[in-house]
Amino acid sequence: MVPVNILGEFSPTKRCEKMSGKYRTRICNVLVIGSGGAGLRSAIAAHQSGCEVLVIGKRIRNDAHTTLAAGGINAALGTVDPDDDWVQHFVDTYQEGYHIGDPKTVEILVKDAPERVNELVDWGAPFAKTEDGKLDQRYFGAHTYRRTCYAGDYTGRAILNTLVSKVEELRIPIIDMIYVSKLLVNTQNGQKQCFGAVGFDINSGERTVFLSDSVVLAAGGHTRIWRRSSSRRDENTGDAMRLALHAGCKLADMEMVQFHPTGMVHPESLAGTLVTEAVRGEGGRLVNSEGERYMERYDSVRMELSTRDRVALANYTEIQEGRGTANNGVFLDISHVDKGLILEKLPRMYRQFMESQMLDISKDPMEVAPTAHYSMGGVVVDPETHSTGVGGLYAAGECTSGVHGANRLGGNSLAEILVFGKIAGEEAAQFSMDLNLQMRNRDIIKEAIAELDELTTPGEELARPLQRAVRNIMWNHCGVIRSGEGLDQALSELMEVKEASKDVDVRPSAEGFSDLALALDLLGSIDSAEATIRSAIARKESRGAHQRSDFKEMESGETVNYVVELIDGQQTVSKTKVDDLPEELQVAVDAYEQLSVEGRLLE
Repeated sequence: MVPVNILGEFSPTKRCEKMSGKYRTRICNVLVIGSGGAGLRSAIAAHQSGCEVLVIGKRIRNDAHTTLAAGGINAALGTVDPDDDWVQHFVDTYQEGYHIGDPKTVEILVKDAPERVNELVDWGAPFAKTEDGKLDQRYFGAHTYRRTCYAGDYTGRAILNTLVSKVEELRIPIIDMIYVSKLLVNTQNGQKQCFGAVGFDINSGERTVFLSDSVVLAAGGHTRIWRRSSSRRDENTGDAMRLALHAGCKLADMEMVQFHPTGMVHPESLAGTLVTEAVRGEGGRLVNSEGERYMERYDSVRMELSTRDRVALANYTEIQEGRGTANNGVFLDISHVDKGLILEKLPRMYRQFMESQMLDISKDPMEVAPTAHYSMGGVVVDPETHSTGVGGLYAAGECTSGVHGANRLGGNSLAEILVFGKIAGEEAAQFSMDLNLQMRNRDIIKEAIAELDELTTPGEELARPLQRAVRNIMWNHCGVIRSGEGLDQALSELMEVKEASKDVDVRPSAEGFSDLALALDLLGSIDSAEATIRSAIARKESRGAHQRSDFKEMESGETVNYVVELIDGQQTVSKTKVDDLPEELQVAVDAYEQLSVEGRLLE
């Protein structure tokens, strides 16, 4: 049966536009929020399932955060190391997630990744090849085998460009510079159901109501809420988490934020900018101000190829104990590697340091320090469908939880966006095709528009300084190492910022509606910061990326996820036990031994 819209303006097989006094209406079967890798792969899948799809993003296409994922994408292809398989990829991922990743989600990821990578190759992705024409694969930290496919050190950009080209080939429409302020959710017979979203054009301010049968949320993480971050300004500010939370979804593992060991430390305008793990994968060495290759103290076997959480903690410790550089960093040195190899394998890094510092990394070391890099927690989704618990609402990519647990295995994020982007898109399309009746409440739409009106008013506070305050709170009290006292202080300070945010000055200008976007970024940052702090307070142990100075040991029997939801408008935290492993995989994990990389480390 054809879906019916009670507003009387919907045809599921036709895109249409309607102007009313205050907003434009656009209609589709599947609405995708986010034009990065996860969103575009969702859109492709939904389109190929036979649905009318619309993609909206708050950045210009080809410039999503995916472009900054430099080092590579994981898939157990066995092209370089034939002994690799999906089981070992599972073990590496699950172990390095400290046993709190969802087993089923991880299993789906590692099984499907090879097909998704080969699919990209068929679509024209320029991955590096071996002399015999197979996909080349490099080492990343904590991998048992070489399983990371790459395109120099611009893998994310290569993937995004490939997906954009495919979307354009399929003529799937993308609208750039749209900020989504609210998901439209109706409650019927006790069941929440999403029927679209409200957003506005960041340049013109024009409001649009996007009506759809289903929605895929793929709008990124929340790492920009820390002072030093690998995310660019005004991206990954937690807006996806805010949208989901207020739609009735749950968030999990919000305290698990990966601090990448190597971000730039200067100039200040670029502090936190990622220095890809591929530098260490190609032989880069970490050295302190005393000239000591110090990873020997922290992981004498894997050295620089240790897990990200361990290397980040090592770098942080060296700096805190006075063996850092004058700029509060450490040195990452690849000058012993042939310059030709550097230019071949690390062209982006070479240009990045030459253009920003006039530093030739083939001759001199880079200064680096930990930087907030990846949200390992996010929206709770079903492993097999990536549904959120709200009817018609699906999620994919960095805004979700389930894969990474307490520490993300490098190279898994790009695999994740492809595997689960496809699944979310297909499931959203199936929801649309199965839909008999779509109830859409005009009052809910009016309320969402009114909220934008209420924000667009003069006030005594400015969003940018308040956002900076959030970033300082998170960096000072919820960074690489945390304590109960510091987290309590963080929550108290954050509540003051939250109160101040009610009086933010937002007024359109000739330069557009960036003030309104900043105000919403601030609200997303506050909500995601609160969820992170409350979850960090609840987890009274040290596990992976979550290190407590007052609870230094990991609770061996505490394999749980901390879950945040809104109850009566207030964030509340509960915990759920991680599912047991299937017998086959439990045997593989039990047999796991710390990898000896003797003879494999690149010198």
